[in-house]
Amino acid sequence: MSINFSQARFIKGAHNLGQCLPDTGLEVAVAGRSNVGKSSALNVITGVNGLARASRQPGRTRQINYFELTRRRYLVDLPGYGYAKVPPKLRQHWDQTLGAYFASRKGLVGLLLIMDIRHPLKDLDQQMLNWVSDIGIPTHCLLTKSDKLKHGPASTTLLRVRSRLEEIGIDIGVQLFSAVDRHGLDEARRKIEQWLEQAH
Repeated sequence: MSINFSQARFIKGAHNLGQCLPDTGLEVAVAGRSNVGKSSALNVITGVNGLARASRQPGRTRQINYFELTRRRYLVDLPGYGYAKVPPKLRQHWDQTLGAYFASRKGLVGLLLIMDIRHPLKDLDQQMLNWVSDIGIPTHCLLTKSDKLKHGPASTTLLRVRSRLEEIGIDIGVQLFSAVDRHGLDEARRKIEQWLEQAH
């Protein structure tokens, strides 16, 4: 299966689980802390400028956004977590909604977790990883903004993150990624294609 990522298009935004698309296709969820470059990564992976709205204001994505790659194959952009200025009631709503999303979506075949290479494995990231590991969701981490570090420090961080994930018993993929110079783009796309090749 070869996906033409440039055909990606926005389909629907859902504020709660009941508004999500019918659970009849395959979905790769994209999650990460606010302001780690999630929207920029999505735009580069699809090759569609402005598909996901990148903003200087962290926490802008406040709904579940569906982007169709091909028939009944979706990238699902989840709200950024860990942004302090989001009202407590909204944070609680999203905690509950995301928990229900991960636990209930039968078509969810993988999670792309975005982490800023300069600040990887924050507490909320580790909570997310433990959470999806317990549920059994295949996960692949993009250490984004890798262009901000020189090759040596970037490689050291990559090895450190891999080692840390092995220590806590989580078997997932980790790679470097940059939306600026597109480093790691092919690897990220291959992982998404691999997940979406699965039969529903």
